[in-house]
Amino acid sequence: MARRELQEINAGSMADIAFLLLIFFLVTTTMDQDMGIMRQLPPIVEDLETPPEVKKKNVYEVLVNANDDLLVEGKEMKITELKDGAIEFLTNSGVFSEEYTDENLTSRTWVKKDEVVSELSNIKGVIQNDPSKSSDYRGAIDNLEAKLDAINFFGEYRELVPSAVISLQNDNGTSYDMYLQVQNELTSAINELRDELTLRIANKRYMELDEKIDSERRLVKAVRLIYPQRVSEAEPKEIG
Repeated sequence: MARRELQEINAGSMADIAFLLLIFFLVTTTMDQDMGIMRQLPPIVEDLETPPEVKKKNVYEVLVNANDDLLVEGKEMKITELKDGAIEFLTNSGVFSEEYTDENLTSRTWVKKDEVVSELSNIKGVIQNDPSKSSDYRGAIDNLEAKLDAINFFGEYRELVPSAVISLQNDNGTSYDMYLQVQNELTSAINELRDELTLRIANKRYMELDEKIDSERRLVKAVRLIYPQRVSEAEPKEIG
């Protein structure tokens, strides 16, 4: 009796089927998303200049150790108290009030309308005499116009000195969850202060403003001048 030969399986379409299955799993599979922080890092500076002396009263020091304990301005603090502490640091010397004489409060300097208008006029005069310098003064003009907008929106104000900053230092063993909580509380403090200003003018919270609309874009820039987001984060180290 003759043995019957087995039929070969046609595998020509297997590659197409595998490809379709791969696409199916890619489309239907849900990927876990890592939490992160939207933060623009400063550019690398090649020529380091000698930094100016920074007064302790102008630095809000936040330390987080390996056990996720919080030490703020040399005192233990709960994470739920951090936002209020940051707000106090940013406002304790008055923003729209007369200058405080208390040397222990955060330093601010007055931004007066006549001084801003005068400086803006001088720069525009220089450009008028030498148009080639226009690009050199573009940043200064934008800053002065934003200050003028801030005054027109809110009145004359007192801006933080350049050295005033919230300084954050984490331990190498600080958990990522605690790191995010601290960042969130500090950001919330700044946004809460910004909300107070924008709700006065536009009846909107700061994050609701649309920068595609000219008036709201100018309002955003003005608010950022009054309450800048200055969180300086040092490289993690062994805090203990």
